Amino acid sequence: MQPKVPTFAEQLAATRSTAVHLEMRDSYSVAGEVQAFAAWREGFRYDPADRASWWRPWLSTIQETVGRGVEVRRARIVSTPVSEYIRYEHSGTFTNIAAGEQIRWLDRREASDLALPGNDFWLFDGELVRFNHFTGAGESAGPSFSDNPAVARLCATAFEAVWERAVPHEKFSI
Repeated sequence: MQPKVPTFAEQLAATRSTAVHLEMRDSYSVAGEVQAFAAWREGFRYDPADRASWWRPWLSTIQETVGRGVEVRRARIVSTPVSEYIRYEHSGTFTNIAAGEQIRWLDRREASDLALPGNDFWLFDGELVRFNHFTGAGESAGPSFSDNPAVARLCATAFEAVWERAVPHEKFSI
């Protein structure tokens, strides 16, 4: 019998100090965002004053995680000029920041000399890596996990190198 793979929410709930996320794609087509992306294309924008309408349960989970002292940081490496999808992500990022995430953006041209893993990832407490795999069309192909210390170090080093060069969300214009 295979061990039960924890859900993302369970992993985040078990995190003690840090959760960092590196995104490196210019477009995603995950099932949970298809309707929101379509609405954004039609002109919908989140109302900063209407927190109840924001992306749930994700933002509640982040707010709870940060509230118990976990630092949550996300870095996005993007091509410029940015894709339509990245414009969509950028327009709603203020909600992530309001929930407590720290987010930075890095122009892909500034990442050319960095050693990066082949896939987007989350790194929990510097020990457990959750790689996010995607199809060529940007659909989720499921996660894989590693608790190998060398893999965790690679991801930690890559993330910190990107973070150091990246621009805080409020200063990254698209």
